[in-house]
Amino acid sequence: MHALVQLKKMSRTYTLKRRAEQQAQTRQRIVESAVDLHSSVGPAATTISMIADRAGVQRHTLYAHFPDERSLHLACSGYAMDRDPLPEPEPWRSIADRRERLRTGLTAIYGWYARNASLAACVLRDAEYHALTREISDMRWGPYTAAYRDVLGEKLKKRQRAMLHLALSFHTWQTLLRQGGLKPGDAVEAMVQAVDGAK
Repeated sequence: MHALVQLKKMSRTYTLKRRAEQQAQTRQRIVESAVDLHSSVGPAATTISMIADRAGVQRHTLYAHFPDERSLHLACSGYAMDRDPLPEPEPWRSIADRRERLRTGLTAIYGWYARNASLAACVLRDAEYHALTREISDMRWGPYTAAYRDVLGEKLKKRQRAMLHLALSFHTWQTLLRQGGLKPGDAVEAMVQAVDGAK
């Protein structure tokens, strides 16, 4: 009898563990589907039905994991940041030469822009008019942008700081590479010269 009870307990534990794994997989599939849509049509145009269809789940299943749009956006932005974190600027502070520090920082930031161009373009576009996208964008990117300005803007004059703000913009990167046809290294060097020369 004791062995039978133990067997039932083990069976129940396995069933619960398996169910938890399946729920985690479903949640992950929903998040990945949402991020894919945010990278193509943008967060503002992405509907619950579109995400459910892509993830292969019913709407009620999606709502069981994410009861509102904000919780879903938080999960999506968190996943995107974990998948490819924004560069950490603090190590750049130890680079004594100002131009080299700026070059190192912009190279890392522009590399991130290149890897995440579709998502960044859609999110920043939608943040102009979609309140939730703006809130999440400010929460995720705001602290990094402020840190980049602090570390790379150290001892810069007013005009140089203004040019630094321009250099850090995703839209500047997009213009230099996509419209201007510059290679990544040339785009970085152009902005290093622009910032340094704005005295």
